[in-house]
Amino acid sequence: MSKLILNPEYRLYERNGKAFCSSRQVAEEFGKRHADVLRSIEQITAPTSGVSTEFTERNFALSRYKDASGKWNPEYLMTKDGFAILAMGFTGKKAMRFKEAYIRRFNEMEAFIRSLQTAKMEFPAFTEAIMAAHDEPKHYHFSNEINMIYRIVLGMDAKTFREKHGLPKGEVIRPYLTTDQIHAIETLQRVDIGLIVAVPEFEKRKQKLMEYYERMKLKRIA
Repeated sequence: MSKLILNPEYRLYERNGKAFCSSRQVAEEFGKRHADVLRSIEQITAPTSGVSTEFTERNFALSRYKDASGKWNPEYLMTKDGFAILAMGFTGKKAMRFKEAYIRRFNEMEAFIRSLQTAKMEFPAFTEAIMAAHDEPKHYHFSNEINMIYRIVLGMDAKTFREKHGLPKGEVIRPYLTTDQIHAIETLQRVDIGLIVAVPEFEKRKQKLMEYYERMKLKRIA
């Protein structure tokens, strides 16, 4: 099973292209005891709950975490649908605000994952080079690398570009770029494929790509 990765921007987890939250997160953000949240999930996932086994298996996963003392404790991971059915039992204005915020974060995280997967499909050789360079590749390895190139060519990362142009979170930015920008990004990606292995240090690789891009611009002027 691949490792669970926390996305700090959305404060949700990702594994195999799916977004999850944990029962501990829900307990903390909704001001509830974790034991009570676990009990609620166990009631939902019980065979007598009325919820189908297919639904519970698809949307709830028993996991564990290590506390400060080094002891392993149970927790549940849940999808947006799992969270939605759990949160039905949370009432009050404050709970409603938290539920709305959680669902919005799930939607944004899912859009981010789709965007990243689309970008990986658009640049397969670039993706393969990044994956080959890491023993355990993470989604942020790809986003860090592509955003480095975006900053060189566009002067900003993908998130800032979306904000500046009023695009939704997770939107693929390629359709909004000029032909010259797309050409420059693709060229730097081809160069970076070799550098990822030859120059493992991120800042040194960035410097070499910046120098290469400056030479590209000078050639266009000449």
